[in-house]
Amino acid sequence: MTKKRKIINKILLGIIAWLISLIVLAPVYLLIINSLKDRTAASLMALTPPEVFHWENYLIVIKEGRLIRSFFNSLLFAGSSAIINIFTASIAAFVLSRRRSKINRAIYYYFLIGLVSPINYITLIRTLQVFHIMGSYQGIIALYAGWLMPFGVFLYYGFIGTIPRELDEAAVLDGCNSFTLFFKVIFPLMKPVTITLLIINFMCAWNDFQTPLYILNRSTKWPMTLAVYNFYGQKLADWQLVSATIVLTVAPVVILFIIGQRYIISGMTSGAVKG
Repeated sequence: MTKKRKIINKILLGIIAWLISLIVLAPVYLLIINSLKDRTAASLMALTPPEVFHWENYLIVIKEGRLIRSFFNSLLFAGSSAIINIFTASIAAFVLSRRRSKINRAIYYYFLIGLVSPINYITLIRTLQVFHIMGSYQGIIALYAGWLMPFGVFLYYGFIGTIPRELDEAAVLDGCNSFTLFFKVIFPLMKPVTITLLIINFMCAWNDFQTPLYILNRSTKWPMTLAVYNFYGQKLADWQLVSATIVLTVAPVVILFIIGQRYIISGMTSGAVKG
């Protein structure tokens, strides 16, 4: 391939990348500018910026939509489930990876089935009822923690397989027991995978709409996704308020993704080296 042809290909790829970016960013731009317009201008859904910025729209939706309580509910669900998932998945993957018995191999494959198995909500709801955690904070947190458990075990398992066993032996000779070996030697080495799982777990739990709709039967426990849904039903004609509510809902996960995107890429690749 000639040098001129390579330059042309780079230019074409750049144009395609910009076009795809515009397709993705156009709805985001429309959402943001509509959140700052008055009711009449927002109903037109035009791409023109507002003549006057109505920042009070955000104050209105925070007050009328009870978003502060919903924000802390979402933060509790997403943060707690992500921490529990990281703690349990890392320990499970460490044991399964270091003790390669037939039983542990079967357990690992059992976890992998969870990567493709859909959620059966009828069985799930019945299980939560049996343990008397249906509609509770504990139930939804436990559900989210187990939701991405197979994915967490899969990534940790592959990454731990790349850590030399000689490191374990050296730590044991220095007097480390199993817990000290894992938490002080192995776990700090798994930072890329840990941050990746933290971000993915947090984003999945924060953005989920269907599960809390089925599980949580009290509006005081609703996360922001359900608060937006409820507010949308009440303010269907007030698109400026609906847009402001959606912006406030997606802003935390967008910021989190921007901060941790480089860790997501490195964690996904490093955790998929061995299986």
